Amino acid sequence: MIIIGEKINGAIPSVAKAIAAKDADFIRNLAKVQTEAGVTFIDVCASVDDDIELETMKWLIDIVQEATDLPIAVDSPNVYTCIEAMKFCNKPGLFNSVSLEGGKVDLAFPIIADTKWEVVALLNSDKGIPKTAQDRLDVFDELMAKAKEYNIAPSRFHIDPLVEMLCTSEDGIKMVTEVIGKIKAAYPTIHVTGAVSNISFNLPARRIVNQAFTVLAINAGMDSGILDPLNKDLMGMIYATEALLGEDEYCMEYIGAFREGIFGAKK
Repeated sequence: MIIIGEKINGAIPSVAKAIAAKDADFIRNLAKVQTEAGVTFIDVCASVDDDIELETMKWLIDIVQEATDLPIAVDSPNVYTCIEAMKFCNKPGLFNSVSLEGGKVDLAFPIIADTKWEVVALLNSDKGIPKTAQDRLDVFDELMAKAKEYNIAPSRFHIDPLVEMLCTSEDGIKMVTEVIGKIKAAYPTIHVTGAVSNISFNLPARRIVNQAFTVLAINAGMDSGILDPLNKDLMGMIYATEALLGEDEYCMEYIGAFREGIFGAKK
């Protein structure tokens, strides 16, 4: 599974404090421990005021790149910030994110088209968050038509079907898993991602809900996730689920991750 480490985000109080204090050691350590946990991308999200967002992103990216060679996910709701932040990165990473809202794809796609950058695409539009599976799939079809227009291969996409709070859902995650399944059936090489922790907002024992969701979502076809890689229970659940689904030959990834201490105790 593609793991997008979520820990460097100014929306997290401890990270916001470190950003305000320009505590480079704190940020550097978050990059190191996520790298050791086996992530694929280090997500960097400033979550500060617009007038200082870009300079804060540069500061964060520079520190992260001192600590790890892993590619960076440049993360902002402002598409212009993501475009500019790409320039600070030493290698192609993940553009997080675009959608059909506000013409974001027409701003971002020309920039990333002839690069090796991958991109997170959310299934919402100017109409907001689609309420049904079919409406989300309609948005997906529009996104892929745009991707074809700019000659961006499906394998470079991480489609976010929009993981919402379980406590406000009438049918659990049935709609999300339906969307995941149909996307993967239509485009086998495409990635499906999502912010795992969104599912458990306003619920007690959130970690349990996150773990259960992750198992069900992987079974439906999700192969990418924005999550906390330092949660060893969650990481163990991911490796175990992949092994159970026959995606880990002879359980070698599971065994290797255990030996490395990515989950459980080191042996």
